[in-house]
Amino acid sequence: MTERMVESSVDEVPEIPEILEKVLLFSLDHAKGKMESGEDVIPFTSLAVKETLFMESHPADDEQGCFNLAQHTVQHARGAEAYSFCYDGYVDLDEGTHDALIAEGGVPGADKGFAVGQLYTVDDEGNLKFESEPVYIGPAPNFVIALRPADEYGDDEIDEKYRED
Repeated sequence: MTERMVESSVDEVPEIPEILEKVLLFSLDHAKGKMESGEDVIPFTSLAVKETLFMESHPADDEQGCFNLAQHTVQHARGAEAYSFCYDGYVDLDEGTHDALIAEGGVPGADKGFAVGQLYTVDDEGNLKFESEPVYIGPAPNFVIALRPADEYGDDEIDEKYRED
């Protein structure tokens, strides 16, 4: 997935809620592990509900289809604390275009989400080399903007597929 646009002219990295930061970094690590084992990264969401992280892939015929599936999956997930949408893409930097794993995400009720990335290169032999630290890319859409904070939902309001057994 390469055509998602996340605008950025960042001078300073904003404060990212702790739970969201954890979900974003987990998603990047998960995608990185897939790539390092030779697997394709199919765009996926990670959704934190209580003590569980639910992951779901979103294969589609095009970038917009992946985006739409991801948004549909998380936008009504009452009781979610945070989500990420992770995919393989690229970022445009001052020194040129770089391949990157990208994780966008948000928390319920926030006006905007955040996008972070893990830059990487592939040499002529196909070997991957990841930068040591993820980078902040910029603000992103927040698929859960219309939800209330997780602790405002009772157990009976949380979608059955996200309830603990």
